[in-house]
Amino acid sequence: MASQKKALLTISPCTVSTNGKISVDNSRKNFEAMINPAGYEHTFSLRYSKNKVLGQPGTETKYDVSEPEKIILKELVFDGTGVVKSPNNQPVSVKEQIDRLRSVVYTYIGSKHEAPIVQLKWGSFLFYGRVESLKFDYTLFKPSGVPLRAKVTLAFVEYQSSEEIVKEARNESPDLSHLVEVKAGDTLPLLCYQIYQDCSYYPEVARINNLTHFSDLKPGMQLKFPPLN
Repeated sequence: MASQKKALLTISPCTVSTNGKISVDNSRKNFEAMINPAGYEHTFSLRYSKNKVLGQPGTETKYDVSEPEKIILKELVFDGTGVVKSPNNQPVSVKEQIDRLRSVVYTYIGSKHEAPIVQLKWGSFLFYGRVESLKFDYTLFKPSGVPLRAKVTLAFVEYQSSEEIVKEARNESPDLSHLVEVKAGDTLPLLCYQIYQDCSYYPEVARINNLTHFSDLKPGMQLKFPPLN
């Protein structure tokens, strides 16, 4: 039985089309690790706001925004001793490996003053982002002082185009208008909570929809929920 080829971490430069689609830029060279990282961290975080109400001893915490995901690649080893060779069976110096990595993730080619967008691919793992930090820890040297081995730690922050962000938020954001069909069991305070995460907006929603009483809901009615100002 043929042995399965080892999947190596690959970092590729990307382009973004006018409609916001991200794709790998095959006209530029990518970076392929000779030794895979020891592991990686994948961080998800949410930000909350605290609204203090007069007369209350505490503050109410409400969801504000989802922060971009973050990836930290741990201990990506660059070896220039000759023990590890490139696909063409040639040793590659630590400096060459560092220069290739920097050219892909750190040095921007173009007119914009920002770090390039890249694709991280390692087996089934796929991530699009920009480098946030890049640290080199040199651990082995020739007698002349030339580095023979380095450990690299990279942190990336998720990239999403403005078009993707709008598309993702279209059906969820309280800052956009919503048209909702009333179903059996719905109440105006409950619908306000589902859309705004705050049921106290029901009097204003009732006024906008010309309801004489907030309980005058019948299944099939179409209610407009305006964006928050």
